[in-house]
Amino acid sequence: MQPDKGHKGKNLKQKLVLKSSLAKETLSEFLGTFIMIVLGCGSVAQAILSRGHFGGIVTINVAFAMAVAMAIYVSGGVSGGHINPAVSFALCLFGRMKWFKLPFYVGAQFLGAFAGAATLFGIYYDGLMSFAGGKLLIVGENATALIFATYPAPYLSLTNAFADQVVATMFLLIIVFAIFDSKNLGVPKGLEPIVIGLMIVVISSSLGLNSGCAMNPARDLGPRLFTALAGWGFGVFTAGNNFWWIPVVGPLVGAAFGGLMYVLLIEIHHPDPDQVFEAEQPEDNPEKYELSVIM
Repeated sequence: MQPDKGHKGKNLKQKLVLKSSLAKETLSEFLGTFIMIVLGCGSVAQAILSRGHFGGIVTINVAFAMAVAMAIYVSGGVSGGHINPAVSFALCLFGRMKWFKLPFYVGAQFLGAFAGAATLFGIYYDGLMSFAGGKLLIVGENATALIFATYPAPYLSLTNAFADQVVATMFLLIIVFAIFDSKNLGVPKGLEPIVIGLMIVVISSSLGLNSGCAMNPARDLGPRLFTALAGWGFGVFTAGNNFWWIPVVGPLVGAAFGGLMYVLLIEIHHPDPDQVFEAEQPEDNPEKYELSVIM
């Protein structure tokens, strides 16, 4: 008797399929963040390792933004495509996601970013080794650490750097909240990732000079940790007057401010559906009712 291959295949699929929705969401956030780092940081690598011949600030801003959009297309239908601990934190803070999910989302995002950095390192290993005579440098004209994480401009103080990250992430969350507000203009279904990508192009093109506009703790800390272990050394944490914590804490504060601003200035002022319904009802005066019918 021949074995039922279809039945076997079905059993294999059943063994692989996750039953837990939280597990599905965790894997989704991991993959989305992984995609963002490989494609986004890959645009930085291409520009730096070619010394500007195969990219520059424009290609980096556009490619990183589109990497975010593509990552959201992959993960958005399962987990919402946060791919950013600051976004997940703000959604929990304002009641859009349950707090117990936050550690799973954030852990997956950091692991995805770390794995993405490791993958990109492998792809460009030969280029990195030939770029500065085999040296993996953190600062200077032959620095390559900034392929993976953000570093401050020489003139930037820590106070200014913190304010930079708070404000940039604040704008990010204001616009994210607006995009998904069903009572506002909204975005046609399926185009939300593209609009988010366009938003990142704008923010990185206007607020990216000081420190690269990370706006994402996982995007910065995961790859930075990888570079520390992969040969650049733990100087990646002391560079820029111990700048490393700024893209971690700043976006969390900015996300809280951004969500609060949108809720206080826009969301709570939307008319309540019940009030709108009552306002549209005809008044008791029969003459007024007749007039409204005629009109």
